[in-house]
Amino acid sequence: MKFCSNCGATLTFTIPPGDNRERHVCNDCDTIHYVNPRIITGCLPVWDDRVLLCLRAIDPRKGYWTLPAGFLENGETIAAGAARETEEEANARVADLELYTVFSLPHISQAYMFYRAQLSDLDFSSGEESLDVRLFKEHEIPWDNLAFPVITKSLQYYFEDRKSGQFQIRSEAMEFKRR
Repeated sequence: MKFCSNCGATLTFTIPPGDNRERHVCNDCDTIHYVNPRIITGCLPVWDDRVLLCLRAIDPRKGYWTLPAGFLENGETIAAGAARETEEEANARVADLELYTVFSLPHISQAYMFYRAQLSDLDFSSGEESLDVRLFKEHEIPWDNLAFPVITKSLQYYFEDRKSGQFQIRSEAMEFKRR
């Protein structure tokens, strides 16, 4: 960030008075521009013993499988965002959403929240951000072709919990070193 969205002047990266972190501060109007983590929300849609995955049509990780997910929009709940992303990416409707996994990724300033959800019907298809959408049983999951570690972990937890019938909310940090 180089210029103030309020007045157009240049910004300085400094600790503003009363704060304890460096922020982008306007040299002219003193506006403080906060840049905070992004929230990604999505679903782990289930039909019987299968889960719905989307083959990404966009970067990053184009051509890899993922759960339907994306950035939370202003003015929506996390669950509503998860359902919206599932409809956008898989043209699928879900019900009975229950928070399932929460991941903090501080190295990229993102937080992921996935909901276990039941597919309302089998009427689904690729959305604009998906090349393909399919239901997979556990042994059919393309484990080596999953887009992100949070997807792999969420699916591993789901199939592990499904065996016991006890689904618990999982929360963890995934920290990777930047290259």
